[in-house]
Amino acid sequence: MRYGFTTGSCSAAAAKAAAYMLLGGRIKEKISIQTPKGIEFNADIVDIERSEECVSCSVIKDGGDDPDITTGAFIRATVSLLYGDERTVIIDGGEGVGRVTAPGLDQGVGNAAINSVPRSMIDKEVREVMELFDYHGGISVIISVPGGEEIAAKTFNPRLGIVGGISILGTSGIVEPMSVQAIKDTIRVEIRQQVAIGRKKIAMAPGNYGLDFMHRTYDYDLDRAVKCSNFIGDTIDTAAEEGVEKLLLIGHMGKLIKVSGGIMNTHSKEADCRMELMATAAIKAGGDASLCLKILNCLNTVEAYSLIKEAGIEKTFMEKVMESIDQNLKKRAAGRLEIECMVFLNEEGLLGNTPGAEEMLKEIKDEC
Repeated sequence: MRYGFTTGSCSAAAAKAAAYMLLGGRIKEKISIQTPKGIEFNADIVDIERSEECVSCSVIKDGGDDPDITTGAFIRATVSLLYGDERTVIIDGGEGVGRVTAPGLDQGVGNAAINSVPRSMIDKEVREVMELFDYHGGISVIISVPGGEEIAAKTFNPRLGIVGGISILGTSGIVEPMSVQAIKDTIRVEIRQQVAIGRKKIAMAPGNYGLDFMHRTYDYDLDRAVKCSNFIGDTIDTAAEEGVEKLLLIGHMGKLIKVSGGIMNTHSKEADCRMELMATAAIKAGGDASLCLKILNCLNTVEAYSLIKEAGIEKTFMEKVMESIDQNLKKRAAGRLEIECMVFLNEEGLLGNTPGAEEMLKEIKDEC
């Protein structure tokens, strides 16, 4: 599969090309930079605007075969001269680049959301051009992304307290297709941000269903919860590493029934034995073979749970499910933090919870 280049690489390439045109006085329609990964990025330069003291140009973001929401965006650098500032490179964000409004992120509150590695890349590439042309003054670099605010609305940025646009990101300089690590890194940032503002007791949910359920049922502010996607085990590990003391997992039966079987990555490509686990719990709850056969033929957990209700064993069934979930979550936590769980169905509401779940939710709400 084809890899792409990060917004950080695009920013560095655009800034280098703009600096070259500003100090060298010649059009530059292609530029090369070395990414931190060691892979060369040969960028096409578009939308060039020049004056004696300022040059702007863009690189079109290409995420390769990764379904990257920023692919096709114009990453624009505006480079201008700063007289009297000896060999200084000042980097800031313009239109479509977000501003940090909450602690715990790579950049401090008030800064443009241009992360440390992209900043270093921009600085390095611009200084290389300054050396080439023996320029001893200062350079201002403004990174902008036309339409970036609209793109950011589809990302995690609003949840993270980054307003007004996208973040300029990338630690390796390249985008690897279907990067799982990028999702895990975002989860870590969310947890780190919660801890940075003093929250050591955190609620997490695999997705929007869980977050909406928390808000609807318990009037819980969604900005205080961490969205862990399918990575339940990794999120537990990360929370422990970041100093979280108590973690409450709230999720839909369709996801969390898998945790009753010890599955800590709930993506269907990793494991999909929902019906088998529900049938097992039904047997433990006193269901007969006929019921279990019907459950195994169900297409989803809602259908299967309706059969369990018809059999009148739903209370005992959920007790068995929650016992297994409790054991597996505590095994993964390994004493590093306290962990509880609540399971729901949209059609039914709360189905079951581990013994300390309601008390932990109260503590989390009180802490916030």
